[in-house]
Amino acid sequence: MQRRPLLMLACLWPLDAAIGAPSLPQALLYPRHQAQDDPQQAYVTALLRLALARSGHAYVLRRSALRMVQTRAMQEIATATGSVDVVWAMTSRASEAQLLPVRIPIDRGLIGWRVALVQARQAQLLRQVRSLADLARLSAGQMRDWPDAAILQANGLRIDTSSTYEGLFQQLAAGRIDYFPRSVIEAQSELASHARLPLALDTHLVIRYPAALYFFVGKHRPELARHIEAGLEKMLADGSFTQLFQRHFGRLADQLKLAQRHVLDLANPDLPEETPLARKALWYRPKYY
Repeated sequence: MQRRPLLMLACLWPLDAAIGAPSLPQALLYPRHQAQDDPQQAYVTALLRLALARSGHAYVLRRSALRMVQTRAMQEIATATGSVDVVWAMTSRASEAQLLPVRIPIDRGLIGWRVALVQARQAQLLRQVRSLADLARLSAGQMRDWPDAAILQANGLRIDTSSTYEGLFQQLAAGRIDYFPRSVIEAQSELASHARLPLALDTHLVIRYPAALYFFVGKHRPELARHIEAGLEKMLADGSFTQLFQRHFGRLADQLKLAQRHVLDLANPDLPEETPLARKALWYRPKYY
């Protein structure tokens, strides 16, 4: 008569142990970039790791097995294939329709501050550019799936596109495009990682438009978006977000001599209305602008 209660206890024991055991960290995959040396990755992955740690939920960040362009990564997330869980990208109406954005600009808007890579033998190419009409005489290189391509075109600028990131540097070196506008957080690192090519960094112009680099997750994972947002908000509150940003990008204004450059402001008709432009603390603004 004693065997049935003992058998029931034996069956329940593994369940009780599992309930009491700490949960294992959940793997979170981000896309392996096409770039040979992605200049954003060290900062963005450090920020994401800290935000996840501050969220109070257990995650371990890992890079995807395959290299993929941005549109491929976003499609993988949207269709929940499991090959990618989170991506960082410049926001647009299409991106926010496809995926769930965490509306905190992790770049503080610097993705919309653009300086140009040019051919070394044409280092002064943009010296006399003072208007969009001046710039429209030249061709800019862009990836086909980047939101920037649509922004430049909407402002009347001429672009030539490529299906590969590395191909744009080759096109510029070969003279098939005149300039390659890059965000101020990318330009110097990209020039250094392509030192074998005859390229130079323009010192005369800043192309600027309102933009934000967000973390995006699948719409089937709202809890992940909430966890990332909660962690970022805690980092904003205690100053660790700003400290990390300053460590990586705090000297950019001086290094690129932004105060001495002519500024061309562009409209961004693809910027979603929900972009938190009114929350001034989220955005980069040097004192001389």
